[in-house]
Amino acid sequence: MSKPSITVFFPCYNDAGTIGVNVIRAVQTLRQVSDDYEVLIIDNGSTDDSQLIMEELSRLYPHEFCYEHYDQALGYGGAVRAGFAKATMEWVCYTDGDAQYDARELQVLVEKISDDVDFINGWKIKRRDPWYRIAIGILYQYFIKLIFGLKIKDVDCDFRLMRREIFDVVQLESNTGTITFELVKKAQDAGYRFVEVPVHHFYRQYGESQFFNFSRVGRTLLAVFSWWWRLVVKQEAVKEYQPKREAQVAGRRSQVASSKPQTTAD
Repeated sequence: MSKPSITVFFPCYNDAGTIGVNVIRAVQTLRQVSDDYEVLIIDNGSTDDSQLIMEELSRLYPHEFCYEHYDQALGYGGAVRAGFAKATMEWVCYTDGDAQYDARELQVLVEKISDDVDFINGWKIKRRDPWYRIAIGILYQYFIKLIFGLKIKDVDCDFRLMRREIFDVVQLESNTGTITFELVKKAQDAGYRFVEVPVHHFYRQYGESQFFNFSRVGRTLLAVFSWWWRLVVKQEAVKEYQPKREAQVAGRRSQVASSKPQTTAD
């Protein structure tokens, strides 16, 4: 079997202490699991030494690595959307630049690639965070899964491998951390097929989380209910994306059929 082509990208905000090891691990792993790949960083307005690290990585890996630096912060969701827009390969993986996930475990996700899978989502074996973040995370996780009817185990595990063609159908809008459930809900409503695999989660070793403050939590809750109204009550994704997904599948089947050698009777 041919190896899949893969884009790996990292949203980065002041991750100078971890982004280098992320890229090195990603390149090393991709050399084993893919013959055609790229590694990207979307630098979300970093003010530390992240850009210096990325410039050095560009010299080390001129054909395998590139980065986009934005002077104005895009927000987490904006950085994720920018990564999807820049990705060129058949499969796209993203994970955060803070190294709370090990990029080498990409291999575990790649092992689940098949014709019957579109979206491979990690789930945290054990969350390594302060106790209050774990408690808030559990409550938030169950709340989001309940109100949106999400079928995967771990909505907030930002270690995912997806077919690039999903984003020919699904259009993302969030500029904040709400992009995690927006992505999963829209892909689920469109009819894409999910599988989950366990991955390890590690303590943050550099920098600080940008998500846990009261003003951001308040804005997130408002956004959650806005998305609930649009995606659950109005069923926007089901109505818009399911027909496009069905047309996409039909087109793929037609391509496969036309590529088969024709036989003629004697």
